[in-house]
Amino acid sequence: MVCKNCKRLLPQQINFCNGCGAKVIRNRLTMRNLFEDIAYRYINYDNQFLQTIITLLKKPELVIDSYINGARKCYVNPISFFAINLTLSGFYIFIIQKYFGDALNFDTMVANQSVGQQKINASIMSMVYDYGSLINSLIIPFLALISVIVFYNKKYNYTEHIVLFLYTMSLFSLVTMAISLIVLSVNESYYITISMVLYIFAFIYHCYVFKRLFKLSAKQLFIKILFFIPIFFMAYIGMSLAGAILFFIFSDVSLQDFAPKN
Repeated sequence: MVCKNCKRLLPQQINFCNGCGAKVIRNRLTMRNLFEDIAYRYINYDNQFLQTIITLLKKPELVIDSYINGARKCYVNPISFFAINLTLSGFYIFIIQKYFGDALNFDTMVANQSVGQQKINASIMSMVYDYGSLINSLIIPFLALISVIVFYNKKYNYTEHIVLFLYTMSLFSLVTMAISLIVLSVNESYYITISMVLYIFAFIYHCYVFKRLFKLSAKQLFIKILFFIPIFFMAYIGMSLAGAILFFIFSDVSLQDFAPKN
């Protein structure tokens, strides 16, 4: 018998390749064993995906340090974890569009909006639905750059900070999607409020991650937070201004659209 992955010659009785570690598949693919494989990989308690989520919540330094230091069998690697997040995000956006379309409709939240504001709201909605995954991808290197600046005296380089945020931002996205769907199912009016609370949670969680990862004292963490906040807001304002300029250049919105309605 030959391993289908690495082509290594194997004894008949073994269940895993002694060369690459892959499971030996003897049966033809059916719907039953397809779903059994999916359940084994993503649903059972002992699988890497669930263990990655649990450990990121409890001891995030174990997942992040393990990958960076070369121990990469215990947890899902950051690219795969991010890819799973993007896949689930696609289903999440589909569900929001189909069943909870008014939850993100800013026009229903604020009355007497100008034409310009309505066009901006429509553009934001379209961007969230069409380019949400791209936006999430671009945020990670942006946050990693700020993180490198703030933690310039620590052991991680820029690429390693990207790995850190691939894990943490994917986890935040997965938690946000799960909680948001529960909230939307109960009462759509709480959606925006819960979303704001979750962003506060994201900030606190990242403080927790950096404290454990770099073994910071409470005083050291507080100093890093004071360093992070102005850098983040300066970068955020710069990106917002650039985005606003590009929006007015490439969209059909003009300043006249913001004139008050008669």
